[in-house]
Amino acid sequence: MANSHILVGGSVSRPVVRRIFPSDLYQSLARGVDDFVAMPSHAVFLCVIYPLLGIFLTAITLGNSMLPLAFPIAAGFALVGPLAAIGLYELSRRREAGLDTSSHHALDVLYSPSLPAIVALAVLLMAIFLIWLAVAEWIYIANFGYAAPASLRQFAGDVLTTRPGWNLIVIGTGVGFLFAVLVLTVSAVAFPLLLDRDVGAAVAVLTSIRVVAENPATMALWGFIVAALLLVGSLPLFLGLTVVMPVLGHASWHLYRRAVEPDSVPRPDYEPRQRKRRSAADFPAALFPTRE
Repeated sequence: MANSHILVGGSVSRPVVRRIFPSDLYQSLARGVDDFVAMPSHAVFLCVIYPLLGIFLTAITLGNSMLPLAFPIAAGFALVGPLAAIGLYELSRRREAGLDTSSHHALDVLYSPSLPAIVALAVLLMAIFLIWLAVAEWIYIANFGYAAPASLRQFAGDVLTTRPGWNLIVIGTGVGFLFAVLVLTVSAVAFPLLLDRDVGAAVAVLTSIRVVAENPATMALWGFIVAALLLVGSLPLFLGLTVVMPVLGHASWHLYRRAVEPDSVPRPDYEPRQRKRRSAADFPAALFPTRE
């Protein structure tokens, strides 16, 4: 039963998908900017880790043996972006509902009834990311062999001025595009839907696929906008992601609202369990669960 709930959830109603247009994308972005302006400290609190993580990941690839994976790792941000922004979806959900949007509420996803399904979908995205890195390494080996680049200058020269390097750019970009399309298709509205309804991971992914299938041109434009903004945000040592990531995260919630009909029976809001306050005099007896 538990595994069944993770996949299909407890909701009996099937999410209804809408037709959306480029104007919906622009309005979702505008709402995302509005959320970011209204909750800037929350966005920085959530997203400052991403540019720092990007700098760290790039730094560890400066060793020559890992140098060919520097770009695939940076490009992989787009693959795990829907998972990284889940706290931002929660803040936008709460602001839309007129609830408190203090920064600690970004962690309320830990109390969501759909948490097991969210974890399952997160594992799927991480698996796709790791497969992408393995494929990117295979493409490099197929063109340059197993030998590590002698230096960063030699690596850049080989990639930009030789036929194997051009093959690497063309094939790598094409394969990376296919991975990005896959992630966009399975996760465009999946995480926001899981926060909003008790539908399960399989239903969330299927709904996301239906949104893309119903609106192929509009969702292709959305993918291009996301990729372009992530590229712009990554250029100044990833620091631009402190603005790009929260805006895209908030905007994705509003795009979900436009792409999927609201549930006729909204889910009751979830709140953390209240713990009884304890006195210091209870220590160490309070450590034992049998004590009331």
